[in-house]
Amino acid sequence: MKTLCSCPRWLKIAALLVLILGALLAYIGWDRFLRDYGATQFANPDDRFKYGSIGAENDAGIPYWIFYVLPRVFPDKLPKPGIGYASFGVVWEQGQELPVGFSKRRIGFDRVANTCASCHVASYRSQPDETPTLVVTGPNHTLDLEAFFRFLVDCAKDPRFNADTLMAEINLAANLDFIDRLAYRYLIIPITKKRLTEREGQFKWIYRHDFPEWGRGRDDAMNLTKYFMIRWPMDNSFGPTDMPSIWNLKKYQPEKGQRMNFAGDSHDPYSVVIDSALGLMGAAPKNKAEFLGQVDWLVDYLKNKPAPKYPFAIDVSRAAQGKAVFDANCAACHASARTGTVISLKEIGTDRGRIDTWGKQAAIEANQVVSKMGIQRKGLVEAPLTGYVAQFLDGIWLRAPYLHNGSVPTLADLLTPPAQRPHMFWRGYDVYDPLHVGFVVQGAAAQRAGTPLDTRLRGNGNGGHDFGTALPAQDKAALLEYLKTL
Repeated sequence: MKTLCSCPRWLKIAALLVLILGALLAYIGWDRFLRDYGATQFANPDDRFKYGSIGAENDAGIPYWIFYVLPRVFPDKLPKPGIGYASFGVVWEQGQELPVGFSKRRIGFDRVANTCASCHVASYRSQPDETPTLVVTGPNHTLDLEAFFRFLVDCAKDPRFNADTLMAEINLAANLDFIDRLAYRYLIIPITKKRLTEREGQFKWIYRHDFPEWGRGRDDAMNLTKYFMIRWPMDNSFGPTDMPSIWNLKKYQPEKGQRMNFAGDSHDPYSVVIDSALGLMGAAPKNKAEFLGQVDWLVDYLKNKPAPKYPFAIDVSRAAQGKAVFDANCAACHASARTGTVISLKEIGTDRGRIDTWGKQAAIEANQVVSKMGIQRKGLVEAPLTGYVAQFLDGIWLRAPYLHNGSVPTLADLLTPPAQRPHMFWRGYDVYDPLHVGFVVQGAAAQRAGTPLDTRLRGNGNGGHDFGTALPAQDKAALLEYLKTL
């Protein structure tokens, strides 16, 4: 007897073929767009810090081959045409595929993202013809982060950012298979253009003509947090700050009232690392366990990474004399119970722009955002900002330019009365000046490599911190020699 639901044999075969085809297409889609092949493993912890993924490739990553060809397609949008990403002052080691602070991870297709190291690996040279020495966890004073942000958005807004133009350049460098070529042409390039263009709204303040350029080695950290983490509308605040050093973080003791960040707006290293990583990711982590494991590793690494020793000659006798000068004039803030705590703006007298970018309500909302991700940390300090943190001075020789906004080029300049400090200098040249303890900031070479900083413009004030400025010349020279030993 025939069953009522019997079907022709050809229909069964067709249905089976459709199922097989559907499963195959689903697998290809998962494999080419979603499959996470995991982060590259590094045996050397310094290499892991410089190039290891923190998970930002998922939401903030740029497809590798688009990243690769952007400087070739848009050389007119680079700060210095002809040298590619090097024009942004990135640190780049010979033989490496990507600059320091850029990770590569395959999630369906290869993607590139920033890591903490893009802002926190320093470089210096003793002579112009020397290969730069890299100092992991030091401040990257050569990176023009604002120009890099604008470059990505400006490229995406340009009519040349289209599949025909980009694929023509990609095909010259890459041997993509048929599926990847289709994916780049019809999906990856259009989606990347859309996402980068959407960032323009969050970056509106870096296009304002009434705000000075950040320049090399600086960012506007708390405005980045406001506009990217808690999605506040743009206000009129502007508070550029130097890239900080992040070595030896175990020195901070929150239980003693010590705070982190220049204005003391965060409690402890764990909170700072989490917030910085989330800022780079631009979204909640896809894999929270992996993310928190990476945070734990970073915190341990940064707590135990020592400050770098001064690499040039030190006059030991003069340094010994300088210690007495330091103890009498500097130790009350920089080697005492006040170290690491907030000193009122009235007492220190430096530019207030950074303080005005942040406040209690912003901290409350930022903490709520992180808490909703299911991530627990002490977080940002839910209180008004009142001043700047008295800095620990370990490795102070490599942290030029000085003050929170990098408005004083050398330690020698910091010991001169504010009215006599340079009004304009060039940031971002990495040849070191042992005499003045800082980097070379004047001359043709500094001008070619750097960006100008005018201390008379908003957020760039070099006033305040006039401690030690009235010392005799011999005491200043001895103090500088001692500071090299810290």
